[in-house]
Amino acid sequence: MTAHTSGRHRVVVVGGGFGGLNVTRALDRADVDVTLVDRANHHLFQPLLYQVATGILSPGLIAPALRSVTKRERNARVLLADVQDLDLDRRVVSARAPDGRRLELPYDTLVVAAGATHSYFGKDQLAEYAPGMKTIEDARYLRDGILAKFEMAEIATDPAERAEWLTFVVVGAGPTGVELVGQIAELAHTVLPRDYRSADTRQARIILLEGAGAVLPPFAPKLQAYTKKRLEEMGVEVRLNTLAVDMDHESITVEGPEGRETIRTRTRIWAAGVQASPLARLLAEKAGVETDRAGRIPVAPDCTVPGHPEVFAIGDMASLDKLPGVAQPAIQEGKYVGKVIKDRLAGRQSPPFTYFDKGTMATIGYRSAVADAFGVKVTGFAAYVMWIFIHVMYLVGWGNRLGTLYTWARALWLSHNRGNRIIAFDTARQELAEHRPPTILPRNTPPRVPDAEEAIPGAPREAGGG
Repeated sequence: MTAHTSGRHRVVVVGGGFGGLNVTRALDRADVDVTLVDRANHHLFQPLLYQVATGILSPGLIAPALRSVTKRERNARVLLADVQDLDLDRRVVSARAPDGRRLELPYDTLVVAAGATHSYFGKDQLAEYAPGMKTIEDARYLRDGILAKFEMAEIATDPAERAEWLTFVVVGAGPTGVELVGQIAELAHTVLPRDYRSADTRQARIILLEGAGAVLPPFAPKLQAYTKKRLEEMGVEVRLNTLAVDMDHESITVEGPEGRETIRTRTRIWAAGVQASPLARLLAEKAGVETDRAGRIPVAPDCTVPGHPEVFAIGDMASLDKLPGVAQPAIQEGKYVGKVIKDRLAGRQSPPFTYFDKGTMATIGYRSAVADAFGVKVTGFAAYVMWIFIHVMYLVGWGNRLGTLYTWARALWLSHNRGNRIIAFDTARQELAEHRPPTILPRNTPPRVPDAEEAIPGAPREAGGG
């Protein structure tokens, strides 16, 4: 690591997700200045995003402000900015502020933890018709859209049109797809029936499409079979070995064992695949390495980018030992990288990263889940309790943990209602518009920034510094 001749060691962390946040926390009290850069001002707990999309949780419970989360790390600051370029030779991160000005962030150590986005498997035009769910904005859009479809079903007088409004298709039966479709089923069949007079929401047709031969493909066969059976008991139509091949604003065309079929529906939700953030490809190009099929950059056993020991890549955008793109690898890699940085500054060697697999789990519906943890496969209510405990403990802040438990108790166990179902006429009109910009896709080539370079003001100092 190059010696620094003036000031403290500068660490720039790109991304405030599980990886970036844990790096920042691990460097608390270290003799470094940390700059955490993100396009959003909050840390998002993605595993519960589907509960925002179905009106159970409010966004604030799973998306605390990054400045609040890092307020105890006095050597860290947070910037709301969009990273545009990574200059590995000059060791500078170029970013754009919300007002368009250019920011230059020099670093001695760079950690890129930009996460992942949706993958439409080369058919990006489908994003206009089948939104995905990776951000709070995506979840709120889906929530408003789902609620708007029930409102339109109440207005419709033609049975065929009403059936289209009440048909919901989720593409992809991984954990996100299973959890989302289960909550839509509960919303239609349990929560809403007494709220509508003309539309019988219990007649809603809820379809889950999966290209593989089983739901939850990474899980054990026992858990897959239980999940499929439980979803069907909840009224979900599970279609395996079925691909979405085309769609428009009023239908989706699928190819399955029985051939091609067009399903009339006004709601299509994409949960079929992910790809690394575009910053992974940018970093790979700068470092002269190739990304894998999912756009992830390969890293060394210590999470560094080949040829650049001062640059780390972690989380969903990094390829290491075929680790899954879930929260645990990002959390553990973030803590590990923070320790490596401190060891380097102290002149110590660090062992390679080792991953401790804590298992996988997914909730299906009310009091129903599957879990594979520590070699034990659990289904039903016991798995549901495990799922609750794990997810609550990984939320940031006791206020959010207690608030989430209270909301679950009220919405899922006591009243069987959803407290976050607010929608207005103008919102519904926007959600029903035929041309929504595909904001959920990775951004294209960034717009040109002003030529005048403006360095960001000085790095933070320890409390009491001059």
